[in-house]
Amino acid sequence: MNKRWIVIGMTCLSLLFVQLGQASAAVANRIQAAGQQMYETVLSSTDTALSGVVASRQFFFQTESYWNVGEVKINLDYKASPLTRGEQSSVTLVMNGTKFHSFRPAVSDAVKQRLTVTVPSELIVKGSNTLTVEGYIVTNLENQICVPVEKRDNWLQLRQTSSVEVSYRSEALTGSINDFNRHFVGRDTIKASLGAIAVPSKSEPAELEAAVHALSGFAKANSLKEKAIPMHTWDTAALKEKQAIVAIGLYDHLPSDVRSAIGNEDLSSTALIQVITLDRQPTLVVTSQNPDVLVKAGRLLANQEMVGQLDANRKLVDANTNVDTPDVTVNRNVTLTETGDRLTGWMHQEKTYFVSLPANRSIADASKVSLDLRYAKNLDFHRSLVTVLINNTPIGSKKLTSELANGDTLSLPIPKNLEVTGNFSVTVAFDLELENVTCVRPQDQMPWAYITKDSLLQLNTKDKTDLLFNNYPNPFLRDGGYNQVAVVMPQVKDSYTYLALSNLFNLLGQYAEGNTGDVKFYEDSEAAKALKERNIIAIGSYHNNKIFQDPKLKLYFQYDSKGDGFISNEKMSIDTDYGKRMGTLQLLDSPYEAGHGLLAVTGASSEYYYLASKLLASENTKWKVYGDGVATDKDGNIHAYRFKKQTEQEAASVLDDVLERGDVLGFMVAAVLVMLLVLVALILMIRKYRKKRGAGDETESK
Repeated sequence: MNKRWIVIGMTCLSLLFVQLGQASAAVANRIQAAGQQMYETVLSSTDTALSGVVASRQFFFQTESYWNVGEVKINLDYKASPLTRGEQSSVTLVMNGTKFHSFRPAVSDAVKQRLTVTVPSELIVKGSNTLTVEGYIVTNLENQICVPVEKRDNWLQLRQTSSVEVSYRSEALTGSINDFNRHFVGRDTIKASLGAIAVPSKSEPAELEAAVHALSGFAKANSLKEKAIPMHTWDTAALKEKQAIVAIGLYDHLPSDVRSAIGNEDLSSTALIQVITLDRQPTLVVTSQNPDVLVKAGRLLANQEMVGQLDANRKLVDANTNVDTPDVTVNRNVTLTETGDRLTGWMHQEKTYFVSLPANRSIADASKVSLDLRYAKNLDFHRSLVTVLINNTPIGSKKLTSELANGDTLSLPIPKNLEVTGNFSVTVAFDLELENVTCVRPQDQMPWAYITKDSLLQLNTKDKTDLLFNNYPNPFLRDGGYNQVAVVMPQVKDSYTYLALSNLFNLLGQYAEGNTGDVKFYEDSEAAKALKERNIIAIGSYHNNKIFQDPKLKLYFQYDSKGDGFISNEKMSIDTDYGKRMGTLQLLDSPYEAGHGLLAVTGASSEYYYLASKLLASENTKWKVYGDGVATDKDGNIHAYRFKKQTEQEAASVLDDVLERGDVLGFMVAAVLVMLLVLVALILMIRKYRKKRGAGDETESK
């Protein structure tokens, strides 16, 4: 009997070991499979057309510095003109200036054709890569000799589903602060929502201030601007799914396992920034026992240039540590290209330059584009010209001439009605036409045009002060820094509250150019005196944030008498139940001091004011918001209105424009001085004439 049980036991054990071995092998396979990852980048958010016989378009994609790139595939979805001559037409793919593949475009009635091609790995660089699609689409009949080459039936449509697939292995974390930072803001981490900022569940103002400064730096470095970096509390279950966490808090408020990992250190006058690992979760801890120094450590993380220099696993910050970014200056003369740019090829060729401008400033009168050019002499000068576009809107053109080919200039004023605010693009487009080209096949390097390094923008700017979402983030940012911002938080803060806060500062952080601006957090019980001279962001509902109960605050979307939901106003009829299921954004004049603004992010519950905050989380959603009052719901309905009455331009604004224009002010001062000199000269001449006349009268009387 005993032998029988021994045999049965041995059999069971052997089966168990087999199963364990199979399970281990499966786990090993899964880990190995997870090592090789794939990241897909869509080339364009819209369909792109290549029109004409010869045309090209550039697309960009990024590889991270910590990726070991393996295979790169181009998935090109296209549709060619049904009239395309397949044997004469071709499309060439160019990676970072090197041609690597050509094909004959297929002609079909299908919505699109797909071409998948592998890019040679040696052509891929770390960082930004440029894919150029060059099309040569011929629709002429073979027996025709000389026919017009530029026809509207020569086109190739590149679909928005075209993409680049990058297979890679991610390098392991080295443990340094800068390495953690580059992984935390990496495209793969952000796209998969694998990173988060963690704060204590009952956060104090200094902890939230440090957190939003750090978040601003990460948001600025985040290349996927449409994806927000979330903020959670330590007790949130969502943190368990993250692969990189930034933990910010006063030392006594940190979880015990975090305090144990960083050790027992005197942080009464210093802040510690240290990389640790908790339960296989890489974590960047930012802590101090001193609230002011903790905020300074948060400002250091907002200085991404400095963070990139921290190659150790820990950094101590004290009151004397300089963490400030350089002051943001608005240059009046902006150089378009440092070394000069050459454009080659037939027909339409263009070069685009991106110009940074603080989000609160717009282009004012007398701004202009001044180009210094050279171009080939073999052009058809009856049809060749250069055009300048601002944000893809043409502002003027000039015909090219043979006499000025070796040194031409073009100066164009920027029209005021463009209303350019914040960052913008300048495109210089050449139409390089050749004579008798219907019978000649042009070469790749001819014709050509050259934009010299002496080309520049002469910018005059002014503040955008109207409290409208069209001008957002005004008034909360000024010249690249936070502009005396006060954030009034609700009494009860749940996960939606922290997500709403992170939504707002993800977009504000993208606009922020420096870390020296001022952000303060207040409880809703703070006296109105504390909110004077500040631009206010109020988050919450009628019941959990007393600021919305203040009779001085004149909301456009007002709550009912019980504060349970919104009621109808002059712009929108609101059902009683619907008013309890909507969130609002309202940009108002501050009730505490004139000249300042208040952004109300409010709804009947936290779920709905979080819903409203998502409209100001990225540029992808901000374009849906305009006017000064916006309502939204779970179904994605957005109702935007302007409640403030439109006023005429005040006369004082003319004086403001003159005072901002240094050249005009200098001219006026010089003109006044000249007039004074002329007046003094006239007075002296009159006095001299009178003296001579008086002397003459005395002689005659004698």
